[in-house]
Amino acid sequence: MKFCILMGSPRLHANTAELCKPFIEELQAGGSEITYITLADKNMHPCKGCYACQNVNDEYGCVQKDDMYGIVDAVCAADCIVLATPIYSWYCPSEMKAMLDRHYGMNKYYGSASGSLWAGKNIALLLTHGYDAEYATTPFVNGIKALCNHSKLHYRGMYSVRDVDDLASFQTVEAVAGARTFARKLLET
Repeated sequence: MKFCILMGSPRLHANTAELCKPFIEELQAGGSEITYITLADKNMHPCKGCYACQNVNDEYGCVQKDDMYGIVDAVCAADCIVLATPIYSWYCPSEMKAMLDRHYGMNKYYGSASGSLWAGKNIALLLTHGYDAEYATTPFVNGIKALCNHSKLHYRGMYSVRDVDDLASFQTVEAVAGARTFARKLLET
């Protein structure tokens, strides 16, 4: 199985990256191929809302020639896309949000082109947050579920860990075991 992990934290080696480690180890132990993309170091501009991508069949078609094209290629090659992100103010940080907005060219619903470049893919969430999990993550999870419904993607669930003690929160036996269990669950689907 091929996984594309899109790591959306602006801090490349902090909490979310730490939670990704046991998750990735478990996927690799299960024989999966992993593409790990950190969004914070990519040249990726916000969506312009110009609709040009909606008139290009069978390819992404965005007028902005930036790193989003490589991200789209990795997403299209994967069986499961994992959005690994911290939750800031009940949603993802700007790096992840820009990428999510730029998904627009993946669905051809609003112009002369038709079809989808990613319908049928699996989506999973690996989240870090303050506050209680339900309170912290519900707005983002609901947004991703709506995206999945609209884009004909399969939502495969979420695993999250609360930041109580900075990096140590994501190195506990419970956090590591939970990340590994979630990876195994995804391997089974």
